[in-house]
Amino acid sequence: MSNKSERIAVLVGSLRQEGPDAHYRGFFDCFNRQLYYEAHEVLEFLWLKDRQGTNGAFYKGLIQLAGAFVHLQKNRPGPAAALFRLALANLEKYPARHERLDLNETRLLIEAWLKRLTVAPGEKPLLDDTNLPRIELGGQ
Repeated sequence: MSNKSERIAVLVGSLRQEGPDAHYRGFFDCFNRQLYYEAHEVLEFLWLKDRQGTNGAFYKGLIQLAGAFVHLQKNRPGPAAALFRLALANLEKYPARHERLDLNETRLLIEAWLKRLTVAPGEKPLLDDTNLPRIELGGQ
C-alpha cells in the first residue's frame, strides 16, 4: 500500500457506516476541518473510478472546490479563483440537489468567494477563522 493510500485509509477509516461511500463522506469531514488538500485526496479515489461516469464532473467540481481553498490557505487568489470557476462549471451540470448535497448552496458559496476575490483581491489573509466554509450532506 502506498503512503498516499495509507493516509486516505486513515482519513476514511472512522467513517465506516451505512449511507454514502466513506470516501465521499470523508471529503466533507476533511473539508469542514479545513483539511482541503486531504479532502481532495480522499475524493480523488472516487473520481478516478468514475471520471467518465455520471458523477465524474460532480466529483471533479468538489475536488476543484477543495483545491481552491488550498490556494486560499496559501494566499494565492489567482489560482483559487480559477479553480472556483472550474468547480462552478462542473457543478452546474447537476440539479439543485445531488448525492445528498444542496448544490444551490454550494454554488452560492463559490460565487461568494469569487466575488470576495474580485472585490478585495489584496486582502490578507484571504481565509481566516471568521470565514471558514462548511458544506454539509443532507438526508436522502
